Amino acid sequence: MFKNDPTLSALHNPNYLRLWSAFLSSVLSGTLHIVAASWLMTDLTNSAHMVALVNGAYATPVMLFSLFSGVIADGFNRRIVIIIAQTFMLSMTVILAGITWFGYLTPETLLLLTFLMGCGIALQNPSWQASMGDIVERKDVPSAVVLNNIAYNIARSVGPAIGGAVMTFISAAATFLISTIGYMVMISALFAWRPEVKVKTLTREPFFSALASGFRYASMASNIPKAIIRAFVYSFSGIAITALLPLIVKDQLGGGVLTFGFMLACFGCGAMAGALASGRFRQRFENENIARIAFLVSALSTLGIAYSNTSLICGIFLVIAGGSWVNGMSLFNVTIQLSSPRWIVGRTLSLHHTGVYGGLALGSATAGFLADQYDISTALMVASGILICGGMLGFLIPLPQVTGFDLDPSDRFIEPHLALDLQGRSGPIAISIEYEIDENNHKEFLTAMAIRRRNRIRDGARKWALLRDLEKPDMWTENYHVPTWEEYIRHNSRQTNADLDNIAKIKSLNKYGTQLRVSRKIQRQPSLNKPNQTPAIGTEY
Repeated sequence: MFKNDPTLSALHNPNYLRLWSAFLSSVLSGTLHIVAASWLMTDLTNSAHMVALVNGAYATPVMLFSLFSGVIADGFNRRIVIIIAQTFMLSMTVILAGITWFGYLTPETLLLLTFLMGCGIALQNPSWQASMGDIVERKDVPSAVVLNNIAYNIARSVGPAIGGAVMTFISAAATFLISTIGYMVMISALFAWRPEVKVKTLTREPFFSALASGFRYASMASNIPKAIIRAFVYSFSGIAITALLPLIVKDQLGGGVLTFGFMLACFGCGAMAGALASGRFRQRFENENIARIAFLVSALSTLGIAYSNTSLICGIFLVIAGGSWVNGMSLFNVTIQLSSPRWIVGRTLSLHHTGVYGGLALGSATAGFLADQYDISTALMVASGILICGGMLGFLIPLPQVTGFDLDPSDRFIEPHLALDLQGRSGPIAISIEYEIDENNHKEFLTAMAIRRRNRIRDGARKWALLRDLEKPDMWTENYHVPTWEEYIRHNSRQTNADLDNIAKIKSLNKYGTQLRVSRKIQRQPSLNKPNQTPAIGTEY
């Protein structure tokens, strides 16, 4: 039923369908929280800055803690991590419902508990997003990413109506209490899911070493920084609409909580329609063209909302804004996912989330400040101008096409037999690889080795150097170091199928043929105080 639809193809996977349905209920709970918290803040204070900070408080933890969550996502069982995050958010929601019910809620308490809810999102997001490649095939990952966005926007469409009705006819505390149901559904689905657990032959990478690996990989993979920068600019400027929407409804349109719910539903419906069309957009247009259109349409709709004086006109512009928002944000996410192999995807996604939620938090605060100092229209016009600049940024850092990369492990590395009895922690290890290259092929060889250098450093090599023999000019030596023997094995296990073309090219230029002369040595510093420091062959290092 769904296989031939580029947007919905992931739903043919029964595990994904069940988890996605549960995820939808969890996202709906989060939407109810934001709707209730945003509107409650307008009752607790008249400050536009405080109202805008509700979105900022939800987004700031993701900006601050996503990097650490990404390391956790790559190093621990992702399913367990998501269960812990969902349980934490369930607990915070129960506490917030109780405080609201007994009348002890203050603006500061509301922001604090919203911040803690954001901490749960920060812990969950990298593990959930990175799990897409564990649940569905690689070709269906774009579909899974878009469907996650559809879940957000179904919740954005339905949640405000539910939240507004419950707040109007019952109470805000009841809204928070009802939202606990979604977290319980997600927790139940996760307990029922039994993914295949791959046996790891290597010990878990140390936390800060893993964090550094994430930064290193992202810096050496040119696609990832481009997507993160564009996503930051888009989220920073695009959040102005939803951050100021309670004030737009109350002050500009003269509406109440039901109008606020209707406006959010308009944005959500537009986003859902945009998400359903996104697969076909990606088939017909290049990524950069889609990004520029998303920036431009968001800019125009933001400007339209700034001058809207009726709910109908504002609602129409919100539908358009929602459609462009989901296409832009899902495009950046897909670019990150398809540019990252499985061993690092949690960390690269966490860098992406840091950029996105950093933009959301800073953008919300900036929009609120401008609305306080000037007015709502001025804040929205500034956001519109930044969106236009973000579209033009594509001429400097365009988004690449990422459909042709096979980032599955090549599984070509065979651990060599050693005469010394090394332990995993033994090191440092120095590796030398010799090449004999005909003079006519030197230029081609250097070009291939430039790619080799990037791949080596990206996967953990240190002190990489290419040396040319002064007496035998056709002889070249590639040198690099790794801290331990286990890191050497880890480094080679990170080689992907996409790297094989470069390796084959280098071997084709080598006079030795495909059999390279590889030398592996352990570094030892001699000391006059320890004359008998060299262990015999076969003893433990």
